[in-house]
Amino acid sequence: MTKKDYYEILGVSRSATTDEIKKAYRKLALQHHPDRNPGNKQAEDRFKEAAEAYEVLGDSEKRQRYDRFGHEGVRGTNFREFTDVNDIFSAFGDIFGGSFGGGIFDEVFGGSRTRRRSARQEGTPGSDLRVTLKLTLEEIATGAEKKIKVRRQKPCDTCRGSGAQPGTGKTTCPECNGTGELRQVSRSVFGQFVNIVTCAYCGGEGRVVKNPCTTCGGEGRIQGESTIKVTVPAGVSEGNYIPLRGQGNAGRRGGEAGNLLVMIEEKPHEHFQRNGDDIVYDLWIGFPVAALGGEVQIPTLTGKAKLTIDPGTPAGRTLRMRDRGVPHLNGHGRGDQLIRINVWVPTRLSGREKELLNELSASQNLIPNEEDIRGSSRTVFDKVRDAFS
Repeated sequence: MTKKDYYEILGVSRSATTDEIKKAYRKLALQHHPDRNPGNKQAEDRFKEAAEAYEVLGDSEKRQRYDRFGHEGVRGTNFREFTDVNDIFSAFGDIFGGSFGGGIFDEVFGGSRTRRRSARQEGTPGSDLRVTLKLTLEEIATGAEKKIKVRRQKPCDTCRGSGAQPGTGKTTCPECNGTGELRQVSRSVFGQFVNIVTCAYCGGEGRVVKNPCTTCGGEGRIQGESTIKVTVPAGVSEGNYIPLRGQGNAGRRGGEAGNLLVMIEEKPHEHFQRNGDDIVYDLWIGFPVAALGGEVQIPTLTGKAKLTIDPGTPAGRTLRMRDRGVPHLNGHGRGDQLIRINVWVPTRLSGREKELLNELSASQNLIPNEEDIRGSSRTVFDKVRDAFS
């Protein structure tokens, strides 16, 4: 059978540089690795084919012989013998970021062998849980301790999480002989390849329960409810989360428990809108207060406060009360409280009120002119800009 051209296998031109050849091989190897294509014989063959092509084209001397004489030029080459598909990653560590067990391999395939080995020692890890914790703006501003109820899988009290009846234990898995893995052997021109898969009989633990616990059915865990205390620091925002390690679902048969992620949700506030660590309050005043000035009482996160309104304060002006906002998370200080001035225009007036307003409407001081409007607009713009800068 005629062999396929090595350059065609890697998808590069005959003038490709060494770096281009490495890049092409790396892409093909990651794409067709058996861990990404379980049970796909075609993908495994392409994986091995790409490895053979790179072993020739990645070596300047072998590549030179191949360019001159084709496959005949490398017929006598002693290709390295791989006993495991993953040995290719070890052999070409300069491409994949290190030897097996680290670098790009673990990033792409999740370090599955390491996890299987851990599972054999400690059972199957439990899954993570996620709950939502709703907080008021006042609780966010001061920090809080909350208790939440969580439905989760807990270790079985009868077997203490082992899954076996009291007084009994686990035995070695008869399918994998305690390794937690099954090896599928195949041969090629490179030698013997061993594809490793998790043992389905024991779930990768290497041991099985001969006499399952009657309470949990051999799982080592049961469904239950727990009350958990959560400490919330001041200054959190919606979308932040607090990880509680080991507070998720219990692991199967003594496996490590998962984590509990407490997601923060902020309740709508009656008076305030939040803008980062600042809080914004819309204050409505009547025209007399806006024109003459005065003192008003407004809500804050800690109670009530008096605010002085200067004479001639226009609608749209923003006043600032420093350090009355939300504390900075993981830092010192806190935001401000911003007060947006709104002037109330009445829609219902008595006869006497209408008479008074008609009298005032003739006053030149109450009739806006173009210069006053321009000056007022600039003042409002400057105040708003300064307030949010």
